[in-house]
Amino acid sequence: MSATKALTLLEPDAAAPCCPPLTERPLTAEEAERSAVMFKALGDPVRLRLFSLVASHEGGEACVCDISDVGVSQPTVSHHLKKLKEAGLLSSERRGTWVYYRVEPAVLAAMGQLLTRPGGA
Repeated sequence: MSATKALTLLEPDAAAPCCPPLTERPLTAEEAERSAVMFKALGDPVRLRLFSLVASHEGGEACVCDISDVGVSQPTVSHHLKKLKEAGLLSSERRGTWVYYRVEPAVLAAMGQLLTRPGGA
C-alpha cells in the first residue's frame, strides 16, 4: 500500500492565487508542491475530462449523473472525482441520492495566474 498525504484544500473564498506566474520568478519548493498536486490530478485524461465537464456545465455545477459518461465504469468515475477533490480542484455537495460537483472560482484563478505572463503580455 502507498502512504497517503493530507492535502490542504483551497478555500472557496480565497482570492489570492497559490503562486506567482511561472515567468515572474522561480517557484519556492512549497509553491511547486502545491502546483504539482493540482497539475498531477489533471494529468490523467479521464480526470481532465471530468474537470472540464464540471467547469463548463451550465450553472457552474454538475450532478454526477450528468458527467458519468466518460468511457469508464461508475466506480472509476467516483475514484477520479475523489482524486480531484483531494487535490482541491472540486468541491461537492450531496443532495438526496446525488452528489453535485463544482469548480471553485479561486481554483481556476490560481491555475490561470500560474500560467499567465505578468502584465498580460
